[in-house]
Amino acid sequence: MRDVPSDPTGLHRVLDDEVRLPQAADRLDTRRELWPDEVRIGVERLNLDAASFRQLERKHGGDGDAVRAEVLEIVGTRGKMQNPETGSGGMLVGTVEEVGPESPLGLAVGDRVATLVSLTLTPLVIEDGLERWDGLGEQVPCDGYAVLFGRSIAAVLPDDLPAELSLSVMDVCGAPALTARVVEGYPQPVVAVVGGAGKSGSLSLAAARRAGARRTIGVVPHQAEADLLADAGLADAVAVADARDPIALRDAVAAAGGPADVTVVCVDVPGCEGGAILATADRGTVVFFSMATSFSAAALGAEGLAADVTMLVGNGYASGHAAYALELLRETPGVRGLFEGRL
Repeated sequence: MRDVPSDPTGLHRVLDDEVRLPQAADRLDTRRELWPDEVRIGVERLNLDAASFRQLERKHGGDGDAVRAEVLEIVGTRGKMQNPETGSGGMLVGTVEEVGPESPLGLAVGDRVATLVSLTLTPLVIEDGLERWDGLGEQVPCDGYAVLFGRSIAAVLPDDLPAELSLSVMDVCGAPALTARVVEGYPQPVVAVVGGAGKSGSLSLAAARRAGARRTIGVVPHQAEADLLADAGLADAVAVADARDPIALRDAVAAAGGPADVTVVCVDVPGCEGGAILATADRGTVVFFSMATSFSAAALGAEGLAADVTMLVGNGYASGHAAYALELLRETPGVRGLFEGRL
Protein backbone atom coordinates (compact mmCIF):
# COMPACT_ATOMS: atom_id res chain seq x y z
CA MET A 1 0.00 0.00 0.00
CA ARG A 2 2.61 2.59 1.08
CA ASP A 3 4.82 1.80 -1.88
CA VAL A 4 6.83 5.06 -1.73
CA PRO A 5 8.42 6.63 1.34
CA SER A 6 6.64 9.52 3.01
CA ASP A 7 7.84 13.08 2.42
CA PRO A 8 6.69 15.90 4.74
CA THR A 9 5.80 18.07 1.74
CA GLY A 10 3.42 15.41 0.37
CA LEU A 11 5.49 14.38 -2.65
CA HIS A 12 4.54 10.75 -2.04
CA ARG A 13 0.91 11.53 -2.97
CA VAL A 14 1.70 13.21 -6.30
CA LEU A 15 0.56 11.02 -9.22
CA ASP A 16 2.14 13.06 -12.05
CA ASP A 17 4.92 11.58 -14.14
CA GLU A 18 7.16 14.55 -13.32
CA VAL A 19 8.40 15.45 -9.83
CA ARG A 20 6.15 18.26 -8.59
CA LEU A 21 5.03 19.57 -5.25
CA PRO A 22 1.36 18.80 -4.48
CA GLN A 23 0.19 22.32 -5.25
CA ALA A 24 1.67 22.21 -8.76
CA ALA A 25 0.56 18.63 -9.41
CA ASP A 26 -2.24 17.66 -11.77
CA ARG A 27 -3.45 14.77 -9.60
CA LEU A 28 -3.04 13.62 -6.02
CA ASP A 29 -3.39 10.17 -4.44
CA THR A 30 -6.46 10.32 -2.19
CA ARG A 31 -6.30 6.88 -0.59
CA ARG A 32 -7.76 6.81 2.91
CA GLU A 33 -4.84 4.87 4.42
CA LEU A 34 -2.18 7.09 5.97
CA TRP A 35 1.56 7.29 5.74
CA PRO A 36 3.15 7.50 9.22
CA ASP A 37 3.40 11.33 9.36
CA GLU A 38 -0.07 12.10 7.98
CA VAL A 39 -3.41 13.04 9.54
CA ARG A 40 -6.86 12.29 8.12
CA ILE A 41 -9.67 14.81 8.64
CA GLY A 42 -13.38 14.06 8.36
CA VAL A 43 -14.59 17.08 6.40
CA GLU A 44 -17.59 19.11 7.58
CA ARG A 45 -17.31 22.25 5.50
CA LEU A 46 -15.20 23.71 2.71
CA ASN A 47 -14.52 27.42 2.34
CA LEU A 48 -13.80 28.24 -1.30
CA ASP A 49 -11.49 31.21 -1.68
CA ALA A 50 -13.15 34.35 -3.02
CA ALA A 51 -11.30 34.53 -6.33
CA SER A 52 -12.14 30.92 -7.18
CA PHE A 53 -15.81 31.15 -6.21
CA ARG A 54 -16.36 34.43 -8.06
CA GLN A 55 -14.79 33.00 -11.22
CA LEU A 56 -17.05 29.94 -11.07
CA GLU A 57 -20.07 32.13 -10.33
CA ARG A 58 -19.34 34.37 -13.32
CA LYS A 59 -18.59 31.45 -15.62
CA HIS A 60 -21.93 29.79 -14.90
CA GLY A 61 -24.00 32.96 -14.69
CA GLY A 62 -24.96 32.36 -11.07
CA ASP A 63 -26.30 28.86 -11.77
CA GLY A 64 -25.62 27.14 -8.45
CA ASP A 65 -26.19 23.64 -9.80
CA ALA A 66 -23.56 24.21 -12.47
CA VAL A 67 -21.10 25.62 -9.93
CA ARG A 68 -21.63 22.59 -7.69
CA ALA A 69 -21.15 20.22 -10.61
CA GLU A 70 -17.86 21.86 -11.59
CA VAL A 71 -16.50 21.74 -8.04
CA LEU A 72 -17.33 18.03 -7.91
CA GLU A 73 -15.65 17.50 -11.29
CA ILE A 74 -12.49 19.35 -10.23
CA VAL A 75 -12.14 17.41 -6.99
CA GLY A 76 -13.00 14.08 -8.58
CA THR A 77 -10.48 14.56 -11.38
CA ARG A 78 -7.60 16.14 -9.49
CA GLY A 79 -8.00 14.73 -5.99
CA LYS A 80 -7.93 18.28 -4.60
CA MET A 81 -9.89 21.51 -4.99
CA GLN A 82 -7.88 23.72 -7.33
CA ASN A 83 -9.73 26.00 -9.72
CA PRO A 84 -8.01 25.59 -13.12
CA GLU A 85 -8.59 29.26 -13.98
CA THR A 86 -7.50 30.98 -10.78
CA GLY A 87 -5.16 28.27 -9.47
CA SER A 88 -6.67 28.78 -6.01
CA GLY A 89 -8.80 26.66 -3.72
CA GLY A 90 -9.69 27.56 -0.13
CA MET A 91 -9.60 25.65 3.15
CA LEU A 92 -11.76 23.34 5.27
CA VAL A 93 -13.15 22.55 8.70
CA GLY A 94 -13.46 19.04 10.03
CA THR A 95 -12.73 16.56 12.79
CA VAL A 96 -9.53 14.56 13.13
CA GLU A 97 -10.26 10.89 12.36
CA GLU A 98 -6.79 9.34 12.51
CA VAL A 99 -3.27 10.53 13.36
CA GLY A 100 -0.19 8.79 12.04
CA PRO A 101 2.34 7.77 14.71
CA GLU A 102 4.99 10.13 13.29
CA SER A 103 2.78 13.19 12.69
CA PRO A 104 4.41 16.40 14.01
CA LEU A 105 1.20 18.47 13.93
CA GLY A 106 0.20 17.92 17.55
CA LEU A 107 -3.38 16.93 16.71
CA ALA A 108 -5.49 14.26 18.43
CA VAL A 109 -8.41 12.17 17.26
CA GLY A 110 -11.61 14.12 17.87
CA ASP A 111 -10.09 17.61 17.53
CA ARG A 112 -12.24 19.98 15.47
CA VAL A 113 -9.82 21.87 13.27
CA ALA A 114 -9.51 24.31 10.42
CA THR A 115 -6.78 23.56 7.93
CA LEU A 116 -4.50 26.53 7.35
CA VAL A 117 -3.06 25.18 4.13
CA SER A 118 -4.75 25.55 0.78
CA LEU A 119 -7.14 23.02 -0.71
CA THR A 120 -4.93 23.27 -3.81
CA LEU A 121 -2.42 20.93 -2.17
CA THR A 122 -4.70 18.91 0.15
CA PRO A 123 -5.83 15.42 -0.93
CA LEU A 124 -9.63 15.58 -0.78
CA VAL A 125 -12.51 13.15 -1.34
CA ILE A 126 -16.15 14.29 -1.41
CA GLU A 127 -18.58 11.52 -0.48
CA ASP A 128 -22.01 13.22 -0.41
CA GLY A 129 -22.15 14.82 -3.86
CA LEU A 130 -22.37 18.21 -2.09
CA GLU A 131 -26.09 17.59 -1.78
CA ARG A 132 -26.47 20.18 1.03
CA TRP A 133 -24.83 23.01 -0.95
CA ASP A 134 -26.80 25.21 -3.33
CA GLY A 135 -23.68 26.45 -5.13
CA LEU A 136 -24.51 30.07 -4.28
CA GLY A 137 -21.99 30.79 -1.51
CA GLU A 138 -18.35 30.27 -0.62
CA GLN A 139 -19.03 28.01 2.39
CA VAL A 140 -19.79 24.45 1.32
CA PRO A 141 -21.33 21.84 3.68
CA CYS A 142 -19.58 18.62 2.81
CA ASP A 143 -19.11 15.00 3.87
CA GLY A 144 -15.80 13.41 2.95
CA TYR A 145 -12.20 13.32 4.09
CA ALA A 146 -8.92 15.12 3.55
CA VAL A 147 -5.28 14.34 4.33
CA LEU A 148 -2.67 16.60 5.92
CA PHE A 149 1.07 16.08 5.45
CA GLY A 150 3.93 16.46 7.89
CA ARG A 151 4.43 20.12 6.85
CA SER A 152 0.73 21.00 6.77
CA ILE A 153 -0.85 23.43 9.22
CA ALA A 154 -4.10 23.16 11.15
CA ALA A 155 -5.61 25.02 14.10
CA VAL A 156 -8.02 23.65 16.67
CA LEU A 157 -11.27 25.64 16.46
CA PRO A 158 -11.97 27.95 19.40
CA ASP A 159 -14.94 27.13 21.63
CA ASP A 160 -16.25 30.69 21.84
CA LEU A 161 -16.96 31.25 18.13
CA PRO A 162 -19.26 29.50 15.63
CA ALA A 163 -17.34 27.16 13.32
CA GLU A 164 -18.53 29.04 10.21
CA LEU A 165 -17.22 32.32 11.61
CA SER A 166 -13.86 30.83 12.63
CA LEU A 167 -13.46 29.26 9.19
CA SER A 168 -14.24 32.52 7.46
CA VAL A 169 -11.59 34.33 9.53
CA MET A 170 -8.93 31.66 9.22
CA ASP A 171 -9.35 31.61 5.45
CA VAL A 172 -7.79 35.08 5.26
CA CYS A 173 -5.69 35.21 8.44
CA GLY A 174 -2.42 35.70 6.57
CA ALA A 175 -3.47 39.19 5.44
CA PRO A 176 -3.72 40.98 8.81
CA ALA A 177 -0.56 39.30 10.11
CA LEU A 178 1.58 40.53 7.21
CA THR A 179 -0.13 43.93 7.18
CA ALA A 180 0.79 44.42 10.83
CA ARG A 181 4.39 43.38 10.18
CA VAL A 182 4.76 45.85 7.30
CA VAL A 183 3.05 48.72 9.12
CA GLU A 184 5.31 48.27 12.15
CA GLY A 185 8.27 48.92 9.88
CA TYR A 186 7.17 52.52 9.24
CA PRO A 187 6.87 55.45 11.67
CA GLN A 188 3.11 56.08 11.87
CA PRO A 189 2.33 55.42 8.19
CA VAL A 190 -0.73 56.17 6.10
CA VAL A 191 -2.26 52.81 5.15
CA ALA A 192 -4.72 52.25 2.31
CA VAL A 193 -6.59 48.96 2.02
CA VAL A 194 -8.19 48.30 -1.35
CA GLY A 195 -11.25 46.14 -0.72
CA GLY A 196 -11.52 47.41 2.84
CA ALA A 197 -15.05 46.12 3.46
CA GLY A 198 -14.19 42.53 2.58
CA LYS A 199 -12.94 39.78 4.85
CA SER A 200 -9.20 40.20 4.44
CA GLY A 201 -9.60 43.94 3.95
CA SER A 202 -11.49 44.59 7.17
CA LEU A 203 -9.01 42.53 9.17
CA SER A 204 -6.11 44.35 7.50
CA LEU A 205 -7.58 47.75 8.43
CA ALA A 206 -7.94 46.63 12.05
CA ALA A 207 -4.39 45.26 12.02
CA ALA A 208 -2.99 48.47 10.54
CA ARG A 209 -4.63 50.62 13.19
CA ARG A 210 -3.45 48.33 15.96
CA ALA A 211 0.10 48.31 14.54
CA GLY A 212 0.40 52.09 14.70
CA ALA A 213 -0.94 53.53 11.44
CA ARG A 214 -1.40 57.30 11.61
CA ARG A 215 -4.28 57.19 9.13
CA THR A 216 -6.22 54.32 7.58
CA ILE A 217 -8.04 54.58 4.25
CA GLY A 218 -10.52 51.95 3.13
CA VAL A 219 -11.20 51.79 -0.61
CA VAL A 220 -14.45 50.20 -1.81
CA PRO A 221 -16.09 49.95 -5.25
CA HIS A 222 -19.52 51.49 -4.53
CA GLN A 223 -21.53 53.45 -2.01
CA ALA A 224 -23.26 50.47 -0.41
CA GLU A 225 -19.91 49.07 0.72
CA ALA A 226 -18.77 52.55 1.71
CA ASP A 227 -21.74 52.79 4.06
CA LEU A 228 -20.95 49.35 5.54
CA LEU A 229 -17.32 50.26 6.13
CA ALA A 230 -18.17 53.65 7.58
CA ASP A 231 -20.64 52.06 9.99
CA ALA A 232 -17.97 49.54 11.04
CA GLY A 233 -15.64 52.38 12.02
CA LEU A 234 -12.51 50.60 10.79
CA ALA A 235 -11.09 53.37 8.59
CA ASP A 236 -10.35 57.03 9.22
CA ALA A 237 -11.50 57.72 5.65
CA VAL A 238 -13.54 55.73 3.15
CA ALA A 239 -12.93 56.22 -0.57
CA VAL A 240 -15.10 54.96 -3.43
CA ALA A 241 -13.22 53.98 -6.58
CA ASP A 242 -12.99 51.23 -9.17
CA ALA A 243 -9.64 49.65 -8.31
CA ARG A 244 -9.20 48.66 -11.96
CA ASP A 245 -9.05 52.34 -12.95
CA PRO A 246 -5.52 53.40 -11.97
CA ILE A 247 -6.16 57.16 -12.10
CA ALA A 248 -9.42 56.91 -10.17
CA LEU A 249 -7.77 54.81 -7.48
CA ARG A 250 -4.77 57.13 -7.21
CA ASP A 251 -6.96 60.22 -6.94
CA ALA A 252 -9.38 58.65 -4.47
CA VAL A 253 -6.56 57.67 -2.11
CA ALA A 254 -4.94 61.10 -2.47
CA ALA A 255 -8.23 62.85 -1.66
CA ALA A 256 -8.63 60.66 1.43
CA GLY A 257 -5.24 61.65 2.83
CA GLY A 258 -2.77 59.74 0.69
CA PRO A 259 -0.57 58.81 -0.98
CA ALA A 260 -0.25 55.74 1.18
CA ASP A 261 2.99 54.57 2.73
CA VAL A 262 1.49 51.06 2.73
CA THR A 263 -1.14 49.88 0.25
CA VAL A 264 -2.78 46.50 0.78
CA VAL A 265 -4.72 45.01 -2.15
CA CYS A 266 -7.48 42.62 -1.02
CA VAL A 267 -9.86 42.58 -4.00
CA ASP A 268 -10.52 39.46 -6.07
CA VAL A 269 -10.62 41.06 -9.53
CA PRO A 270 -7.74 41.41 -12.01
CA GLY A 271 -6.28 44.69 -13.18
CA CYS A 272 -5.66 46.50 -9.88
CA GLU A 273 -1.88 46.55 -10.03
CA GLY A 274 -1.32 49.97 -11.65
CA GLY A 275 -3.69 51.86 -9.39
CA ALA A 276 -2.20 50.35 -6.25
CA ILE A 277 1.29 51.39 -7.38
CA LEU A 278 0.18 54.94 -8.22
CA ALA A 279 -1.60 55.27 -4.85
CA THR A 280 1.62 54.47 -2.98
CA ALA A 281 4.30 57.00 -2.02
CA ASP A 282 7.94 56.62 -3.06
CA ARG A 283 9.72 54.10 -0.84
CA GLY A 284 6.34 52.78 0.19
CA THR A 285 5.16 49.17 0.11
CA VAL A 286 2.37 47.48 -1.83
CA VAL A 287 1.11 44.16 -0.48
CA PHE A 288 -0.84 42.09 -3.00
CA PHE A 289 -3.21 39.71 -1.24
CA SER A 290 -5.44 38.98 -4.22
CA MET A 291 -5.12 35.72 -6.12
CA ALA A 292 -6.28 37.70 -9.17
CA THR A 293 -3.05 39.74 -9.16
CA SER A 294 -0.76 39.53 -12.19
CA PHE A 295 2.68 39.73 -10.68
CA SER A 296 4.28 40.36 -14.07
CA ALA A 297 1.89 43.30 -14.58
CA ALA A 298 2.84 44.62 -11.14
CA ALA A 299 6.58 44.36 -11.74
CA LEU A 300 6.51 45.80 -15.25
CA GLY A 301 3.97 48.42 -14.26
CA ALA A 302 6.12 49.72 -11.40
CA GLU A 303 9.11 49.90 -13.70
CA GLY A 304 7.14 51.70 -16.40
CA LEU A 305 5.81 54.23 -13.89
CA ALA A 306 9.27 54.82 -12.37
CA ALA A 307 7.74 53.90 -9.03
CA ASP A 308 10.27 53.23 -6.28
CA VAL A 309 8.05 50.93 -4.22
CA THR A 310 8.55 47.58 -2.57
CA MET A 311 6.02 44.97 -3.69
CA LEU A 312 5.20 41.92 -1.58
CA VAL A 313 3.30 38.78 -2.48
CA GLY A 314 0.85 38.09 0.31
CA ASN A 315 1.74 34.79 1.94
CA GLY A 316 -1.15 32.97 3.58
CA TYR A 317 1.12 31.83 6.39
CA ALA A 318 2.84 33.73 9.19
CA SER A 319 3.72 32.48 12.62
CA GLY A 320 0.71 32.90 14.91
CA HIS A 321 -1.50 34.26 12.13
CA ALA A 322 -4.68 32.37 13.04
CA ALA A 323 -4.63 33.36 16.71
CA TYR A 324 -3.87 36.97 15.76
CA ALA A 325 -6.78 37.22 13.31
CA LEU A 326 -9.22 35.67 15.78
CA GLU A 327 -8.03 38.12 18.44
CA LEU A 328 -8.72 41.02 16.07
CA LEU A 329 -12.20 39.66 15.43
CA ARG A 330 -12.96 39.36 19.13
CA GLU A 331 -11.70 42.83 20.07
CA THR A 332 -13.05 44.77 17.04
CA PRO A 333 -16.85 44.87 16.84
CA GLY A 334 -16.75 46.42 13.37
CA VAL A 335 -14.79 43.49 11.97
CA ARG A 336 -17.07 40.95 13.58
CA GLY A 337 -20.15 42.74 12.29
CA LEU A 338 -18.87 42.68 8.71
CA PHE A 339 -17.99 38.99 8.93
CA GLU A 340 -21.32 38.01 10.47
CA GLY A 341 -23.14 40.05 7.85
CA ARG A 342 -21.44 38.06 5.10
CA LEU A 343 -22.41 34.77 6.75
